[in-house]
Amino acid sequence: MIVVKSRMEIDLMRNAGQVVARVLLECEKAARPGTKTQDLDRLAEDVIRKAMAYPSFKGYRPPGMTPFPSSICTSINDEVVHGIPGSRRLEDGDILSIDVGAELGGVQGDAAVTLAIGNVSKDSLRLLDVTREALFRGIGKARDGLRLGDLSNAIGCFVEENGFSVVRDYVGHGIGHRMHEDPEIPNYGFPGTGPLLREGMTLAIEPMVNAGGYATKVLDNGWTVATQDGSRSAHFEHTVAITAGGPEILTVL
Repeated sequence: MIVVKSRMEIDLMRNAGQVVARVLLECEKAARPGTKTQDLDRLAEDVIRKAMAYPSFKGYRPPGMTPFPSSICTSINDEVVHGIPGSRRLEDGDILSIDVGAELGGVQGDAAVTLAIGNVSKDSLRLLDVTREALFRGIGKARDGLRLGDLSNAIGCFVEENGFSVVRDYVGHGIGHRMHEDPEIPNYGFPGTGPLLREGMTLAIEPMVNAGGYATKVLDNGWTVATQDGSRSAHFEHTVAITAGGPEILTVL
């Protein structure tokens, strides 16, 4: 069931979203060659807790899985999502996806960004640019009266027109009092299909885009998802509210 939010609930979600945006900003400042991903995780948790919020990912446990041990996901190069921070140091030329969720006032914020670390190849920079633009193509379709398929199609078509592939095994989601709510939001689809979008819906829209094929695999830690062919992957995400005036991004400062 898709839950439509009140104006008050959306205001609360904007507060949570600003915490998430602040985390990403501080992590972007700190992420450089030589930085350990576990140091970014500590920084992120510090920012979240100083805002009197709670790191939504820490201890998150889907059925049949071990709890996620960290406050952020740090996915490097061919890692798509759910990378676990640790002692690995970032290297010049890496691309780093950071995904973060925060709960504040009983509601959630969720956002992700992919960063270029040091001197990154033109091909990787183009992957980042296309993925970021695909996110905004999708956000532009988060409007009352359109269908979810219109949003998904806008993302998928733009990605494929630019020679990349959209991950199919993992999708965006509704968000609100819980991190994952209905509906699931694929990054591919057909216009005019799927649930009707309505004012008050809140969506976590998150294209995951591979430079090679769309197939993925889960690594031995049981969490981290990587591309099957070893190609690089990028991930951008915002929490968005559908309002009478159009889509409103909640995860910005």
